[in-house]
Amino acid sequence: MTPSQPETPTPDHTTLWADARRLYPIYAELAREFVIDLPACPDLESAVDSPSAESVGQAQQWFAEMDERIQVHQLRQFLQTSTLVNPEGIIALLKHLLDNTAHTDSMRDKIDFLLVQYFSQVAPTDLDDDHADLAAVAQGLEPVLGTVDLKPPVWLKALDRVLDSARRCRSLDELLHGGILEQGRKAKGQAGELFYLPVALVAFTRFGYLMRRAFFRLMLADLNNILEGLTQLEEKGIETIDCRRAQFSAQEPVVRLRMICQSWKVMFQAEYSSGQPLRMLVDLRASVDAALGRDAGGTAQPKTKSAPAAAAAAAGAGAGSKVSVLRRQAPAPKTEKAHAESIAKAKKADPPDFEISGAAEWNPDGDPPKAQ
Repeated sequence: MTPSQPETPTPDHTTLWADARRLYPIYAELAREFVIDLPACPDLESAVDSPSAESVGQAQQWFAEMDERIQVHQLRQFLQTSTLVNPEGIIALLKHLLDNTAHTDSMRDKIDFLLVQYFSQVAPTDLDDDHADLAAVAQGLEPVLGTVDLKPPVWLKALDRVLDSARRCRSLDELLHGGILEQGRKAKGQAGELFYLPVALVAFTRFGYLMRRAFFRLMLADLNNILEGLTQLEEKGIETIDCRRAQFSAQEPVVRLRMICQSWKVMFQAEYSSGQPLRMLVDLRASVDAALGRDAGGTAQPKTKSAPAAAAAAAGAGAGSKVSVLRRQAPAPKTEKAHAESIAKAKKADPPDFEISGAAEWNPDGDPPKAQ
């Protein structure tokens, strides 16, 4: 049995239709963009002003079918590229989804994403991590959730431990593969129906918002690290490196890598969004670090061979070699089309948002209680 919630009056047909007309352009565009094979809703398509009860029922059924077909990663991608969805549109989407009684994992993840997306848009630009507390997030979410009683249950404090672990990460690779993101996902999953408590929605929104910021900082730090490493390679007279692990060529020109990283830096000016080539960025940093003989933390490793000797040895190792440093060679670089295809492939392979599994298990002190 879930905790008791105040009963809300059932909306009348006029209210339901007004909400449906507000949402329909967004859903119709989603259907077109992702080729969702579902016939349009006739009365909504023609913007009927005074629908019959049957029309309202058909509209609700249409939205229910769309909700089942729209995947959370599609919603993420759509909101990052569409001009249809402003903060008011996100509020409409959230209220629609929160009214849905089908509390599936997909529905939970959509609500979670939209809450974080909304708060990211309305939060003050000078809001720092220390001041992004529950009260600040609850205030930002008032148009969606109303006034929230900020007395979080003990199990929600586990989210702060996950955030502390994220703040200690030195690289994006450490965040992605250190089990931290897995812990956050498990916290949501184990919350069950309690996830929909207003205070829990506020807490998970704060968690997602601060995780995005940590993610964003680490992405920019990795890019700066790569650019610094490329400068060091150029100073050493190294013109190409093996970047196959990052879906580039075995003899990728350093100059070209610098241009690509500069373009990524522009692309990453916005807060984290899903379609970015995250694994490519992580693997490119690893390739540059290896070419410089330093570990993932940027610490130089003892040199056992000179650069030319290391290059020759790596080249002799063939495809099994992890990194091959090639000096003063100028092979034809990968064509723009081939590079675009490799980036598209990386984007497609990357799971949406923070859906990158870690190895650590979720075992906080005081798991959330099961709904009675």
